[in-house]
Parts: sequence; structure tokens; C-alpha cells
Amino acid sequence: MFYASRLSLVTGGSGFIGTHLAKALLDQGGRVRLAVHQRAPVITDPRVETTRGDLARQEDCLAAMQGVDLVFHAAGAVSGTGVAADNAMAGIAKNLNLTAQVLQAAWTSGVERILIFSSSTVYPPADHPVREEEAAEAAPHPSYLGYGRMRRYFEHLAEFVASRSDVKVAVVRPTAVYGPHDDFDPTTSHVIPALVRKAVAKLDPFEVWGTGDEVRDFLHVEDLALGCLLAMEKHATCDPINIGYGSAVTIRRVVDIILQAAGHSNAAVRFDTSKPTAIPVRLVDTSKAKRLLGFEPRIPMETGLHDLVRWYADRQVR
Repeated sequence: MFYASRLSLVTGGSGFIGTHLAKALLDQGGRVRLAVHQRAPVITDPRVETTRGDLARQEDCLAAMQGVDLVFHAAGAVSGTGVAADNAMAGIAKNLNLTAQVLQAAWTSGVERILIFSSSTVYPPADHPVREEEAAEAAPHPSYLGYGRMRRYFEHLAEFVASRSDVKVAVVRPTAVYGPHDDFDPTTSHVIPALVRKAVAKLDPFEVWGTGDEVRDFLHVEDLALGCLLAMEKHATCDPINIGYGSAVTIRRVVDIILQAAGHSNAAVRFDTSKPTAIPVRLVDTSKAKRLLGFEPRIPMETGLHDLVRWYADRQVR
């Protein structure tokens, strides 16, 4: 197996994506090292190494990559739609520095491969599933302008490293991701964890930002991890590839599923159009991932949301 003979470093090893990447690597027989900064990792498996440091410092990046074959760069600052605009540049600056430092260390250390996360926010507004080549056609939606441009620049940095070194680079553009260990903080959470938190708390009326008619492609985090492992193994060519569920769902439908799962279907749902929301429609074409990686998601939306509500509710009563 591809991962069994290689040591993989997962940056952001205590975070949402990093945790699931580590679990997927262990399932593949891989050896795993988690790079963590302030938070302790969720995983306590004896097969997992942990290295602590600040990846904004080149010396800490180099220390974390000693003896490493593969790097999954999942570290970074995240924020929800409601975060104040005057804080936006802080997250962008942090993410740009982290990614530049990690890429530089991968180049210096001579790692075999690295995976970089771009995002579906790089795409311009569209009412159809967007293909990878459409990222170059126009600017991102205004609500994603800074974040989307930042993620696009990650791709340019990755291309530069791949063109000047022997490091092979995989670039994935995930769609909206949800699942266990997500961020449920009211100030920074995205739409699904925010809805799950309120449903489990049995809030009534049940407030939802936006009209409810917004359309998204939501992917379970375990499926994202699978797609990333396939991309690293089969498509480390610095050619971006969409990783998504491949079908549409409205926020209104997501609300219905979550309320049912939480036993809160009788709540009075109120859609607040005065609150900030993002792009009305965001769908991604996943045919390239299916063709080149053999990637197909395994977890249906209803199953994933029911499991997430149960997972979150269990942790509120402990």
C-alpha cells in the first residue's frame, strides 16, 4: 500500500481536517506525525507521533519535517460568515505565512510530496457545478474575495515550489465540509455546526441566517480525507482538483434534517435575511476526481447529519 512505507506529517494535527486525515492515514497502515501548536490533538493512538511548534517559524517547520516523506498541510486560521470584516486580514496574513513557511520547509527538507488545500471559494459566481478550469475566468464572489484570492495564491506558491524543486504537489479544492470535531464555537462556526449546536440546545424559535434557499454541496469530512489521500497518491501534479459530494442541497433541507435528527422538528424556524450569508449557489463538478482518482463519496447527507447530531449531543451530556 502507498502509505504503509511512508511517514506522513499532518499540520494542524489537533484541528478538524487534520484529525480526520490522521485517522484515514492510520486506516491505510500509514505512519503519522501530527504538528500541533497550542491545542492537544484529539487522537491518542500510540502509532501517532506528535511534534509541538509554531509553523509560522521556519525552524519549527524544519524540525517537524525531519524524516518525513509526505506532508498534508491542514493548518490555518478559519472563520465563519459572521466574523467582523475588520478581522479578515489577520486570518489571511496568518494563512499566507503558514503556507509559505511550510512549502519552503518541504522544499528545503526534500520531502517527497505535499498536499495543499485550496478551496471552492476560488471560483466566480455560477449557478452550475463549476469545473476546475473556471477558476481563471473571473474573480471570486464578493463575499469570498479575500479568502478566495488567498487560496488561489496558495496554488501559485505550490506551482512555484513544484517547478523549482523535486517536491511533488497535490492541490485539492474542497467544497463545504462537515462532521465530527468541527468547530462549534458560535463566533467562528460555519453553517452546519451552528445549526447542530442550536438544534441540540432545543432553541425555539430556531433562527437560520439567510433565506434557506441557498444551495450548497456539503461533503462529510471522512470523505474529504479519503479524497485527499487519493489525490496525494494518484495526482501529485500541481493540478487542482475538486473534492465534493457532487450534488445540491438547500440550507432549508439541511435545517429539516438536523431538526429531525435532534428531535426538534416542532421548532418555529425563522429565516433572518438581515444576517450575513455567502454566495447563493455553490456547486462543484466532481467528474475530474472520479475520473483521475476513482473518488466517490460514501456518506449520504442524511446519514452524515444524523450521525453528527448524535455525536455532538453525546458530548453535551458528558
